[in-house]
Amino acid sequence: MFSLTRYTTPCPESVNSQILQMVVDNLTDISSVALAPSNLLYNIYQYATGFEVHLYLEALAGTKGIAVELLVATATQDPDQVIGFLLCLPVKDDPEACGIAFMAVQAGSRRQGVGRAMMQDVLARYPHAELACAVEKVAAFTAMGFQVRGARGTQVLMNTRDYGTDGLMGVLDVAAIYSSLEVRQIHTYLLQKHGKRAMVDAEKQRDRHLDQLTRKVRLFVNDHLA
Repeated sequence: MFSLTRYTTPCPESVNSQILQMVVDNLTDISSVALAPSNLLYNIYQYATGFEVHLYLEALAGTKGIAVELLVATATQDPDQVIGFLLCLPVKDDPEACGIAFMAVQAGSRRQGVGRAMMQDVLARYPHAELACAVEKVAAFTAMGFQVRGARGTQVLMNTRDYGTDGLMGVLDVAAIYSSLEVRQIHTYLLQKHGKRAMVDAEKQRDRHLDQLTRKVRLFVNDHLA
């Protein structure tokens, strides 16, 4: 059993830290890049995705000029244990609409209705929701009321309606994270540890992986919408 808590203001640090740990532990599942841990660039994407979620959690304070809401699932037997979270971005000028930015459930708590319950809670307030997900997750989100709308890079774009909102949704610029000092330092460390040849190979492997994912999504969406 589990309980849901909604935050529209900053949540306790213990909740923040558990959410960020969940992001790091489930990077392949959460990130649109979906790199495997075997890729040498994995640590860079761990940091960057974790920092992106950290910035969204900070935005709950209302200091970044974007609207953010957080839904947290905790274990009933241990209310301090976070087992799932969902970050959504309410759309300006459209009170019914939101975008789902991040959603994750702890591995040991999956297939117990946690994700569905969090999504139902959000859709009760924002019936017009949009998200992007891997091809493998389309069936699960279809069962929650979403439909395929198109392709967005390596992910399938889905919406609870057959049209997008006309309102504006505030999102963070993540490009700055990848050019930050911290990411450069991680890259330098990996370069020193593994060598230039290995890092170049990792980048080529990543690029092939992203190309494959993009083609896979396009084929899936074309077949689905045909």
